[in-house]
Amino acid sequence: MKIIYMGTPEFAVPGLKAIAESGHTVMLVVTGPDKPAGRGRNLRETPVKQLAMELNLPILQPISLKDPGFINQVRYLDADIIVVVAFRILPDELINAARLGAINLHASLLPKYRGAAPINWALINGDKRTGVTVFQIRPKVDTGDIIFQQAVEINEADTYGDLYDRLSRIGAPALVTVLNKLESGVVDAIPQDDSLVSKAPKIFPQMGEIDWSNSAKSIKNLIHGLSPVPGAYAVYGKKRIKFLKARYSSDELNETPATIVVRDKDQLGIQTGSGLLYPLGMQSEGKKALPVAEFLRGFQGKIGDRFQS
Repeated sequence: MKIIYMGTPEFAVPGLKAIAESGHTVMLVVTGPDKPAGRGRNLRETPVKQLAMELNLPILQPISLKDPGFINQVRYLDADIIVVVAFRILPDELINAARLGAINLHASLLPKYRGAAPINWALINGDKRTGVTVFQIRPKVDTGDIIFQQAVEINEADTYGDLYDRLSRIGAPALVTVLNKLESGVVDAIPQDDSLVSKAPKIFPQMGEIDWSNSAKSIKNLIHGLSPVPGAYAVYGKKRIKFLKARYSSDELNETPATIVVRDKDQLGIQTGSGLLYPLGMQSEGKKALPVAEFLRGFQGKIGDRFQS
């Protein structure tokens, strides 16, 4: 199979590597433009571009996917299929630019969690399982027929970062499986059931502000769903503190939500609207992330103090 691979972040790296090693031919890698990063604001290549350079693969970094010159370059290659992983929404001209169209790897069990942030919302909502879906791209986002799905269990300790890494690794062989099926002509694509659709809209940093009147369980889910970035947070004194990992209990001490009710050298317990939240990883503004025991060595909060809501 002659393939054009489109992807940008770390999530798309295992897929490119697996396809390149599978015997299929990657004719072109399309990724995002280099962007300034770090204190020096030097231009940095995308993770997918870095791998493509290591593999000596041709690379294009279009600013606009609707640019006629770019679309003509893609069509000229006469590829069998376009594989899209964590990229941008394709215009219709690109969806149909290869013989078999385009397929996408999505980090949920479609039609659940259509949208930009399926991993985040699975954790925020406290789901027990999720997975990956490979589907045929159609003009309406995340609506195409399902070619392959694989489910995974969500562990209580999983954060967004953990699940992101796991699903990217599971998605890589899934893509190869689908490409093999397409090459052999043995594909049983299934239309999505629109009655089961749920949405996974984009995550914004302000969504991480903790409402301590919520239950300890829901706050823990928010923390894990936004960790490590953008991070769930609260303010103590004048500093914003990120909560990166937590556990919870159903204990009730009848204090006002946001009040510190447990404090020793190893643990911190905070009253919520229902139950106690025990942070396991924390990060003060401008500092590095630390396990809670290390964080508490420099934290001045004491029992009876409150985080701001």
